[in-house]
Amino acid sequence: MSLPHISRRDLLLLWVVCVIWALNFLMSAIGLREIPPLTFTLLRFSILGLVLLPFVRRAPAGQGWRLFAVSTLIGVVHFSLCFWGVALAGELSSPAILLQSYIPMTAVLAWVWLGEKFGWRTGLAIAVSFLGVLVLSLDPQVLQKPAAVITLLLSALAIAIGTVMMRGLSGVGMLNQQAWTALCSVGPLALLSLVFEPGALTTLPKVSLPAWSGVIYAALASSLLGHGLYFILVKRYPVALLMPWLLLTPVIAIALGIVFWGDKPGFKVWLGGAMVLGGVLVIALRKRANYTPQKS
Repeated sequence: MSLPHISRRDLLLLWVVCVIWALNFLMSAIGLREIPPLTFTLLRFSILGLVLLPFVRRAPAGQGWRLFAVSTLIGVVHFSLCFWGVALAGELSSPAILLQSYIPMTAVLAWVWLGEKFGWRTGLAIAVSFLGVLVLSLDPQVLQKPAAVITLLLSALAIAIGTVMMRGLSGVGMLNQQAWTALCSVGPLALLSLVFEPGALTTLPKVSLPAWSGVIYAALASSLLGHGLYFILVKRYPVALLMPWLLLTPVIAIALGIVFWGDKPGFKVWLGGAMVLGGVLVIALRKRANYTPQKS
């Protein structure tokens, strides 16, 4: 059985999702100029948690520990490291590319933990993606900020682990999961902010409107609207069909970085980025080729 075709309307919707997520890199960078990354992440999830509080539902029997673990990995570890990495990098191009390494990481972890097999083409694509990370990291501009590369790769690893663990979740809707992610993250992030960014919360009244707009965008546009629209598409189409299109997100983010943030990616960033995104594209296309519809 072949994959269904995406309608023009839903293809436009998918483009909107990619633009929303790409803009999140730019808007978050604007916010991170004035708000430290841990505090930024705390504010993001505080806003999201308040909005989604009416959608909180009890976890299905036996799913509570997994829901808590996934929420903590994604909310506290992934996002705090992600925003920290963007702040350390000072540009948008390399973070947008490096974070895509979570896809080959997920494939490897699923093979190790879940026994999910993949063919030699996918294995080669994974190797090319990881080699691309190395090439990108050796670019003179990126090499000056190794902490940013390490932080972003750890962020990608956290969401890769969370994605693999998420496959064991059942009976948890998108809004409920986002709500639990926010609620499980606020407490630890508040503690981390107080310990590692002392005084950051007291300076919030002095934060400018553009910086606050970055927080609000990350919470409501990227998380609520972007993931909400994507969830609608996932209910209509298999992820294997949507996944290749999602590579538009880092491409748009790189363009935004060049136009609005003054990014000037070096040759190794372009080459390494092409290797990472090319490898991810092959992995996505192999998922499409090996797609098997679930029996109802």
